[in-house]
Amino acid sequence: MTSVPVVIVGAGPTGLTAATLLAQYGVECLVLERWESIYPQPRAVALDDEVHRILARLGLREEFAAISRPHRGLRLLDRNMRVLAEFRRDLAQGRHGYPEGSLFDQPELEAILRRNLGRYGTATLHGGAEVTALTQDASGVRVDFTDPATGEPDSVRAAYVLGCDGANSLTRAAIGTTMRELGFTQRWLVIDVVTEADLGQWEGVHQLCDPTRAGTYMQVGKTRHRWEFRLAPGETAADFHDMGRLHPLISAWTGTVPVAELEIVRAAEYTFRAQVADRWRDRRMFLLGDAAHLTPPFIGQGMCAGLRDAMNLAWKLAGVLGGTLPETVLDTYEIERTHHAQAMIKLAKLIGTAMTAGGELGSIIRRAVAPRLHLVPGLTEVATDSQTPPLHRSDLVMRPRLRRSLAGRLCPNAIIDGDRRFDDVAAGRFAIVTTTEPSAAQRADIHRRGAVLITARPGSELHRWLRTGNARAAVVRPDGAVLSASRRPLPHSIDTLRSVGG
Repeated sequence: MTSVPVVIVGAGPTGLTAATLLAQYGVECLVLERWESIYPQPRAVALDDEVHRILARLGLREEFAAISRPHRGLRLLDRNMRVLAEFRRDLAQGRHGYPEGSLFDQPELEAILRRNLGRYGTATLHGGAEVTALTQDASGVRVDFTDPATGEPDSVRAAYVLGCDGANSLTRAAIGTTMRELGFTQRWLVIDVVTEADLGQWEGVHQLCDPTRAGTYMQVGKTRHRWEFRLAPGETAADFHDMGRLHPLISAWTGTVPVAELEIVRAAEYTFRAQVADRWRDRRMFLLGDAAHLTPPFIGQGMCAGLRDAMNLAWKLAGVLGGTLPETVLDTYEIERTHHAQAMIKLAKLIGTAMTAGGELGSIIRRAVAPRLHLVPGLTEVATDSQTPPLHRSDLVMRPRLRRSLAGRLCPNAIIDGDRRFDDVAAGRFAIVTTTEPSAAQRADIHRRGAVLITARPGSELHRWLRTGNARAAVVRPDGAVLSASRRPLPHSIDTLRSVGG
């Protein structure tokens, strides 16, 4: 039986991202995907600058920019299409060097992810391979799969398996865990339309705050538009299968554009859920993406969470397989990611409830309150800031319990020198960022451990960032998250790096 260090079940964005990151570390992996080619229907359409940063890490900075469009933020509309509130985002670069919000077409994203993965000889994508069983023992996992077209069986043995196989995950069933409900279930109609016509709409996300028919609109690409509407009891997607039935829902945005110039790409029913798996790992098997969590789409974080899972786990797994990190670091994956995912799910639930709850009374309250939201100190910054919560305390997030710290937060992808940013210099390694000028011996010690030393000069973005955390030095992990931050001298950071095997 063929053996491989890592088998990844599923070649969606999460699986492809995990495979590429592992391949960058030289880890051989096999991606098994049921379908021969990319699923053609659009699904995810939005990501933030933190996830844009992950795509750049994969080598897709220019390619993703070519297929995506920055968006201007969020507008809240009442049922008469009047603007209740507007939260603008600057289309210029945020703290990570990318637009704080981008819109895209998922099949196009998957196409560039697949092409990019093909550049690495250590990664193999096997389409037309449906995984049928996962059998785990002390030393590895047997993965059985078949060709759906012929029924021909095959198998492979893996040291580790990453289940990136979606909401109906076979890996989750093999682990023996279940999805825990977080109290949100709504049926929505998702519509994708293509037109050459210019709809003349504001280039951001439109949230229709109508308790009778809540909705969302955004222009995803040059010719592609996405609408989502909450379905009433008894309604199904079949009730809106043609433009004659669909047009009354979207006409407020399409205006005088002739119906003949609007082509339906998809009109499908989705049940938006808030769920998280009870366990994300069983020994050598892990859950990532929709297999581990489902997020209502109101803040565009569903796919983002999966790519964050891959970023969190890949460097740890590569370190364990390469012998530079102890196997116990894998315990931090679920600890860190489950709390972060739940925080984002709660935020999505809050936004969804604010859009849809309260009936007519809720609508009256929104009309009265929303236009004054910008007067609440700090609320606009919160609504437009793409920064997500810090990671939970773990063996790899040394955050004090009783005081504020940079630990668990992402180090900004700041400009270091010329046009090089933090990620260009760190290049997927541990890094120490310090305001203290190191000695030659300290430099040599850090470099001997395969880490990078970055001196934060006075007045630089990294210097200001350290000061906001009341720190003189920070140890930054290969995924960009801060392991520890301290006001203590530089040798303390070197000792911290040594303690985790860096």
